[in-house]
Amino acid sequence: MLDSCKLKSACNLPLICNKKIHTVGTSNADVPLADPGMYQLDITLKRGQSLAARDRGGTSDPYVKFKIGRKEVFRSKIIHKNLNPVWEEKACVLVDHLREPLYIKVFDYDFGLQDDFMGSAFLDLTQLELNRSTDVTLTLKDPHYPDHDLGIILLSVVLTPKEGESRDVELSENEVVGSYFSVKSFFWRFQSQSLRLSDQHRKSHLWRGIVSITLIEGRDLKAMDSNGLSDPYVKFRLGHQKYKSKIMPKTLNPQWREQFDFHLYEERGGIIDITAWDKDAGKRDDFIGRCQVDLSALSREQTHKMELQLEEGEGHLVLLVTLTASATVSISDLSANSLEDQKEREEILKRYSPLRIFHNLKDVGFLQVKVIRAEGLMAADVTGKSDPFCVVELNNDRLLTHTVYKNLNPEWNKVFTFNIKDIHSVLEVTVYDEDRDRSADFLGKVAIPLLSIQNGEQKAYVLKNKQLTGPTKGVIYLEIDVIFNAVKASLRTLIPKEQKYIEEENRLSKQLLLRNFIRMKRCVMVLVNAAYYINSCFDWDSPPRSLAAFVVVEDMLEDEEEEDDKDDKDGEKKGFINKIYAIQEVCVSVQNILDEVASFGERIKNTFNWTVPFLSWLAIVALCVFTVVLYFIPLRYIVLVWGINKFTKKLRSPYAIDNNELLDFLSRVPSDVQVVQYQELKPDPSHSPYKRKKNNLG
Repeated sequence: MLDSCKLKSACNLPLICNKKIHTVGTSNADVPLADPGMYQLDITLKRGQSLAARDRGGTSDPYVKFKIGRKEVFRSKIIHKNLNPVWEEKACVLVDHLREPLYIKVFDYDFGLQDDFMGSAFLDLTQLELNRSTDVTLTLKDPHYPDHDLGIILLSVVLTPKEGESRDVELSENEVVGSYFSVKSFFWRFQSQSLRLSDQHRKSHLWRGIVSITLIEGRDLKAMDSNGLSDPYVKFRLGHQKYKSKIMPKTLNPQWREQFDFHLYEERGGIIDITAWDKDAGKRDDFIGRCQVDLSALSREQTHKMELQLEEGEGHLVLLVTLTASATVSISDLSANSLEDQKEREEILKRYSPLRIFHNLKDVGFLQVKVIRAEGLMAADVTGKSDPFCVVELNNDRLLTHTVYKNLNPEWNKVFTFNIKDIHSVLEVTVYDEDRDRSADFLGKVAIPLLSIQNGEQKAYVLKNKQLTGPTKGVIYLEIDVIFNAVKASLRTLIPKEQKYIEEENRLSKQLLLRNFIRMKRCVMVLVNAAYYINSCFDWDSPPRSLAAFVVVEDMLEDEEEEDDKDDKDGEKKGFINKIYAIQEVCVSVQNILDEVASFGERIKNTFNWTVPFLSWLAIVALCVFTVVLYFIPLRYIVLVWGINKFTKKLRSPYAIDNNELLDFLSRVPSDVQVVQYQELKPDPSHSPYKRKKNNLG
């Protein structure tokens, strides 16, 4: 394996290395700025003091970003609810020259929202002595409010020349394979072992394994509410990968039964941070406790049951953790195309042949995406140009191309391969404009269901806006191939869908609320007969039925009045701001409930409308099989077997995840909103720059 400390960047990008840090220096030599050799910068982030409070509780959840030039080279862990955090974290950075200072930025982490800026500082590398440990105290400032005191950050740094090292290994232009990209913050993150696309090794795998976590239950959690209970949920974090469990209301012994998958980038493993929270409407959620899972201490290809004591709180969490080998996910040049190699293509076809139905049911198929070029992109910079790069996503698998600078018609010519775990997944290709020291600008996006792909056809896809509801400027040329096992795909349809990483929580939108209300109204109109039945109760067509309905309504109204009295008493203790937040959360909940109910009705309709032929055929086949079985076996025996299976499921598999096969099937059928989002727009030939050039020549 290549030593990452020996890699030289062709575009002055700093790289993270994984050597141990030495803090004892022996030389006081001046820094030779003209020296073309590389330098190793060892950083120890010690602690912060008197940092700014950014949360309503008078605290912050600080973390630190380190940047050199355009790129982020290190990000610290988050210290929750602390204005004097202690990190004691180490990083090793390789730098081509010392003209670029080291920027330090501190942020307050806000779950589901944009992180708050807490101050910044920079360190001039030319002022450091070589081979000598230097303690540095940096005063944090806000450029917009220079008089504000935002606290200090304490570091220890060692600068070491690397002139004697071999530098014959170079990165391809503007590209580092093994990097990780977070869509929420749009920053590059370089892994500890970076690889290059050389002529000999034009294909590289990006992550080394999958960590599967099943959250089983919590035991004896701390009571955070006045009623002596809590509404607990759990957050998981591994690097930039984040998950959030569902909320279990009013319990100290919640039963979750949820599964999450993380990508494992480092050979030696990593640490998963786990925090438990109590959901509170109208104010900040209460912290219940934290724990960690050290993956380096776990054996692979084995399921480990863990009972973790919550630190800084009370109770335990019960988990199942499994480490498995990496799936086939890679990035390569067009010249290293897997499917054009006849031998490799035959192996892939054999792997997903009908004869291998019961071999690794989770491996449903193979996806290859060629990202060729884009045309007529939006100009995002003041120069009238853009610096576009492309992110390719399949569920939680995310890969990206290099950046083509100052170009509205970039050519990437890259090939991405993915393992398909669910044939009903949607491939998302998003184009961004890279900006110096800022979030990347959105240029356009397309969403392509795997079942709608025509193999081997190069197509021009019109880029859409963020909501995928209308076109934006530009087209992107893709060539996609899908190979899958239909039987495996059908069986996987009846299990829960893979959850996506947490990116941002739903926010209140007037347009979205109105749209969901209209969708809900359409679904309700299907139930007109039920509405007539209810209306007949008020017309006293049947006196006994109307009398019973009247009594039920009266009881409901009395209960609501009692609850309103209690709410009024509690409301006197709340502030105006908390009431506003509570109303907003209620509106968001109503908005989401309307969306779920409307989507459920639309999915049933689209199943019968043959919106997705594969799913409609699957439903017909299932009904035919059930009809044949029912012909030979009496219904009571079928119900008996089904009941025995349901009642004994927990006894046979105590940690099995609950699911409903019918709801899992319907979750794969797109709603009307998703049908619009996945609809392919026709490109306008007159907008192609290549066509315009030909016309001008004529």
